[in-house]
Amino acid sequence: MTESASVTDSVTTARSEYSADVIVVGAGPAGSATAYHLAKSGLDVLLLEKTAFPREKVCGDGLTPRATKQLVAMGIDISEEAGWLRNKGLRIIGGGSRLQLDWPELASYPDYGLVRKRDDFDEQLARQAQKAGARLYERCNVGAPIINELTGHITGVHAKLGEPGSDSKDTTPVTFHAPLVVAADGNSTRLSLAMGLHRREDRPMGVAVRTYFTSPRHDDDYLESWLELWDRRGAQDRLLPGYGWIFGMGDGTSNVGLGILNSSSAFRELDWREILKAWCASMPADWGYTPENMTGPIRGAALPMAFNRQPHYTKGLLLVGDAGGLVNPFNGEGIAYAMESGAIAAEVIVQAQARATYAQRELALQRYPKILKDTYGGYYSLGRAFVKLIGNPKVMKIATQRGLTHPLLMRFTLKMLANLTDPTGGDAMDRIINGLSKVAPKA
Repeated sequence: MTESASVTDSVTTARSEYSADVIVVGAGPAGSATAYHLAKSGLDVLLLEKTAFPREKVCGDGLTPRATKQLVAMGIDISEEAGWLRNKGLRIIGGGSRLQLDWPELASYPDYGLVRKRDDFDEQLARQAQKAGARLYERCNVGAPIINELTGHITGVHAKLGEPGSDSKDTTPVTFHAPLVVAADGNSTRLSLAMGLHRREDRPMGVAVRTYFTSPRHDDDYLESWLELWDRRGAQDRLLPGYGWIFGMGDGTSNVGLGILNSSSAFRELDWREILKAWCASMPADWGYTPENMTGPIRGAALPMAFNRQPHYTKGLLLVGDAGGLVNPFNGEGIAYAMESGAIAAEVIVQAQARATYAQRELALQRYPKILKDTYGGYYSLGRAFVKLIGNPKVMKIATQRGLTHPLLMRFTLKMLANLTDPTGGDAMDRIINGLSKVAPKA
């Protein structure tokens, strides 16, 4: 089935239409990647998305080589002719310095990143999952899980299904059934909460706000990161907490935003939309980051980091992407880890489905949290320590002023923050970063 399912037929349609091997809730990067890899392996997959495409998501829209690799693995056409803007690396600004670093040359990852708006990006991934055989239901608002009273396992979900292509608020109650369900429903992850999985308060959380401006800088081929944000509107310049970014979109606009971590004392005190406005007002006028050039509202979103919801598998439910708190605490990147966790979850599920007994399948599924911890646990522990350090503005200021004057140190920092190393071999920097990740606790 390669088109969005319709509810014009009677709800008494054959049960197989609403049954599958796996249900994936949420068609963002994590859900679509999971559904794609499951479908490519021959499993019957239902992909349930509460909105209709195209739809907007708050994001910086910049993709590192790590995310680019996952797009290639899904068979996405990432050519410039297909509307993708390539970037060569990262430009870092702070402490009175400006340093431009190319993405590292590695065997494991391409040496370029990409830029694409999320409203179009997410739809491309969802359609690719459809092409692979996943059955996508848009306007499908998932509610309560269906629980087997004897085992406590999830065996499906209740949902309200809207008519495709219609603005009508009329919905049809539908029950979807599968022996396994994947929660890819983002930071709010109502499905995980309904299964008793709550956010860990000891893990970092970030907030990002962003908007778009018409700008002559739209075709910049470097992602730009500002490690210092200044409010220059008053009699005295004021250093603001957080970090900023400017990503050229290649379509006449720039994505301009900022992020703040909850390790900062100002996390809950300030209006971040006003902080973004103040920062933009400090920039050169000819860049165009002025209110009259703003093409949309300022929007914000939470960034769940470092495994802030666990366990990643329990009672028939697997968590991927933001639902499992897989955002990188070093740099706030989420898309790469969403897609990677989707691919990992799919591989585990495929292997589990091939087992002969329930006990053997369950044993295979219990590997999923362990694989995630082996893959990211040590690195995320390092990131949690990093978050605590930079939450102190004095530490951040000293690091910026001294670090940016040492290009070799900053190349190491780029690899560390973007998690771009070759796992075997590589250079001395790779070996140091990989070694630190191995010895750090995998919590």
